[in-house]
Amino acid sequence: MNQARRAQLREFYRETLLEDVIPFWLANSLDEQYGGYFNMLDRDGSVYDTDKAIWLQGRGVWMYATLYNTVERRAEWLDAARLGYRFLMAHGFDSDGRMFFQVTRDGRPLIKRRYFFSEVFAAMACAGYAQAAGDNEALQRARDLFRQIVDLATTPGRVTPKVNPATRRTLSHAVPMVLLATAQELRRVDPDPFYDQVAGQAADQILTLFTRPDKRALFETLNADGSLMLDTVAGRTINPGHAIESAWFLMHEARYRGDRTIIQRALDIIRWSLEIGWDKDYGGLLYFVDYEGKPPTQLEWDQKLWWPHTEALYALLLAEHLSGEAWCGEWHERVHDWAFGHFADPEYGEWYGYLHRDGTVLTPLKGGVWKGPFHLPRALLLSYHLLGETQPG
Repeated sequence: MNQARRAQLREFYRETLLEDVIPFWLANSLDEQYGGYFNMLDRDGSVYDTDKAIWLQGRGVWMYATLYNTVERRAEWLDAARLGYRFLMAHGFDSDGRMFFQVTRDGRPLIKRRYFFSEVFAAMACAGYAQAAGDNEALQRARDLFRQIVDLATTPGRVTPKVNPATRRTLSHAVPMVLLATAQELRRVDPDPFYDQVAGQAADQILTLFTRPDKRALFETLNADGSLMLDTVAGRTINPGHAIESAWFLMHEARYRGDRTIIQRALDIIRWSLEIGWDKDYGGLLYFVDYEGKPPTQLEWDQKLWWPHTEALYALLLAEHLSGEAWCGEWHERVHDWAFGHFADPEYGEWYGYLHRDGTVLTPLKGGVWKGPFHLPRALLLSYHLLGETQPG
């Protein structure tokens, strides 16, 4: 990618982030009466449900704080982060120290799940807010939450398993993936070597267990002993977006460690995932793929979701930046053109989240229980910063 194209993309991503996406959320999602953020936004930004997803509160706090910390110290971004942080601390936790998944507008508990993803994004939120606000209490909360997450993720029995462990014990790619991402975020603001330890172990698990060069794939679910379980749907399921997101976490770890062997493996993961996940008929990334080409059982398998495309946009830019390999830039242009040509809404702003296989809009929502101000603005922000680096490599 030549310097002129890099400069053009950097300005485009900056403008999309700061003049389209973030203004959409600031204008429509802030709940000034009860605190926190509305998540359920229609195409035009109007609120269609006032219940609040706790993990999206954490994601929102992190996003606004990170903008404040890395782009410009705008008071509106710090105020937005504070609005979400205070709601999260006041209403996100149950009496046992675990977090809820969904609450009412005024913070009364609705749903509590066995997963620890609410805690993951709360830890990231606390770390980002601590840096933005100079709040030592928030930093300590981030530390405590991270220790809790590691305990939940690594101690057998701490989280109720999805499958009866007496019959089948499994490993999920999502666990080392979120441990790696969370450790990377917290060590930006806290020098504790524990983050390096956890990040290293998580990255190594992704690389040595879930990544299979002989199969040219990163698998989502393994047997507990690390073996493949190709006689099951779960064991054959490939989530291209998840694999690509994990790949750029690995590239960040490679830069941190100064280890180019990790970069090469991350490039492999991106390439395999695009080869198996790109829809050859309509373009765009499929949501799920059966590794052996058997019938997918997830009824949404052929939908085109916004977030795998945002992860691919940044991952391919980073891959091209670190390797200089031409295919990375060529694939980036393909993903960029398809994503902005189908997800972007020039009339009301932001992106649609869910498309039919042929790229037509499945639902006009801009925000829901799963979609908030995170994947798209994060990819735009990271791409903007990366393209500002004067020397690739």
